[in-house]
Amino acid sequence: MAGKKKEASLQVSVTNQEQWEEMLAVKGLTVVVYVYQQWCGPCRVVFSLLKKVYNELGDDLLHFATAEADSIDALERYRGKCEPTFLFYGGGELVGVLRGANAPLLQKMIVQKLSEEKMVLEKGGERKVVSQQMSTCTVTHTRPTLILCKCYTVAILKPDAVAHGKVNEIMMKIQNAGFQILAQEERTLTETEAADFYQHKAAEPCFEELVGFMSSGPSHILILSQAEDSANVVPAWREFIGPADTEEAKREMPERLVTRGGLRATSSLRAQYGTEALSNAVHGSENMEQASRELAFFFPNFRMASQTEQEGKEEHVERTLALIRPDVARESREKILSQIKESGFTVALQREVLLTEEQVTQFYSQHLEEDCFPALLHAMTSGPVLALALARKEAVCHWRNMLGPSDVNKAKEEDPESLRAQFAVGSASINQLHGSASHEEAEREIRFFFPPQQTLAAIKPDAMQEHKETILEEIRGSGFSILQKKEMVLTKEMAEELYKEHREKPYFSQVVEFMSSGPCMVLILNKENAVEEWRAMMGPTDPEQAKATCPTSMRARFASDILHNSLHGASSEEHAREEIRFIFGDPPAN
Repeated sequence: MAGKKKEASLQVSVTNQEQWEEMLAVKGLTVVVYVYQQWCGPCRVVFSLLKKVYNELGDDLLHFATAEADSIDALERYRGKCEPTFLFYGGGELVGVLRGANAPLLQKMIVQKLSEEKMVLEKGGERKVVSQQMSTCTVTHTRPTLILCKCYTVAILKPDAVAHGKVNEIMMKIQNAGFQILAQEERTLTETEAADFYQHKAAEPCFEELVGFMSSGPSHILILSQAEDSANVVPAWREFIGPADTEEAKREMPERLVTRGGLRATSSLRAQYGTEALSNAVHGSENMEQASRELAFFFPNFRMASQTEQEGKEEHVERTLALIRPDVARESREKILSQIKESGFTVALQREVLLTEEQVTQFYSQHLEEDCFPALLHAMTSGPVLALALARKEAVCHWRNMLGPSDVNKAKEEDPESLRAQFAVGSASINQLHGSASHEEAEREIRFFFPPQQTLAAIKPDAMQEHKETILEEIRGSGFSILQKKEMVLTKEMAEELYKEHREKPYFSQVVEFMSSGPCMVLILNKENAVEEWRAMMGPTDPEQAKATCPTSMRARFASDILHNSLHGASSEEHAREEIRFIFGDPPAN
């Protein structure tokens, strides 16, 4: 029988550089360091998490420590992050980094690193050391790289709950009630963002007051799912938080037990923490459609996994922005693109753009006071810039490794095979390629060059009965958010207007007749490069051509002939705006 496990504890509290060095001097140990920020202090949820993991594993080689990033020079690169960071050390060397309080992933990494350390101690192998220079790149983030394989709901712990210091307490109750926290982020909404988020309540008398309240301080945003029966997560969460009116919540559920996963709470969250109708502590998506919109609003880089990804046939990838500056784009773009593809990147988005001085100043605002900025400004406005969104596993780090040092002379001396060394232009001091410095910066920069776009899509009458749900699932799984949708029967006049660009074609009357023959579903889709992405998903207009050239496209799988081809998509961004306005009125904000 196994002996009783030791009492769990965070064995070391590291508060200065000297203590940090003493901790790392202990050889042959696996140390998991929880790094927190001075301004927010250590998170109680994390302490509970570590205690649980320690009690389950209880190994003499496993030690925990806490460290305040602001007071330790060695942790400078981890400062300013609101999410927990865990550093894994073996024999005083950094062997792993994890960001985010993702309990299953943390436990998995602890078990893995513990096993690897035992192999090193028993057989004398080499540790897989993480470079200190690149450790901020090799961090595992929960937010930018997460692909959702389950049904989910978006939850908000509102400013009143945050201001009263109830976030950790509520999060513990959420987890104890059987919900999984897939991601979290603290964020203060601007009035514009709050108005956009609650635009569906714009006609209500309390709208302005609601916007003012939601922008009055930080909120804590969560993506929730359930380990079991995730398809029921939206109604389960709605029941758990209770009615929006806190007085009604207290009247309806003062003694009633809310049961989830065998665990119970004495009343709903709003009954416990809300004070009035607006200050009701928590928000939850009303349905899956709203959850999809809210996910796109707060976490635009998350998406539902495709069936292939859920079956484990594809690696999860992340994205980074690459810029090929004008001087080298003119001469060497194909050589650079070739090296990019040979290194395992997929060019997810590509755009050639002539930037104005204002755009360059905005993009490089952090470099305005540097001596090199005038030369950078001149280089970036001297011709078209090639902007690329590159995708692969650990894209940010791989691309920065390929680029080499930002100083051209240093790149030539220290890393002559790097892209910046290979494609240096004469004696120019400005390097010719750009790469995002972090996951967060990559997504901001990608949005700068590839802002979200809306397109109009329609599921035609022939596909409505058998394929509607599959098509909607694939739309969400491909990273689109559905901003609005409506099921309707088009009149002949509406069909004529929708297809007016085909008015002179011989098949026009047949298309109009077909499109007004039964119900269809019209949607506003939102995504980077949405028009082209949706058209690519649909495939060629003729299903026979689609089967021959794009066998996985929707028309290849669902359409029967060129007239009954299942789907419609706007042909350009301009047509998308016109069609959205025609069907839905003024288009919604992204």
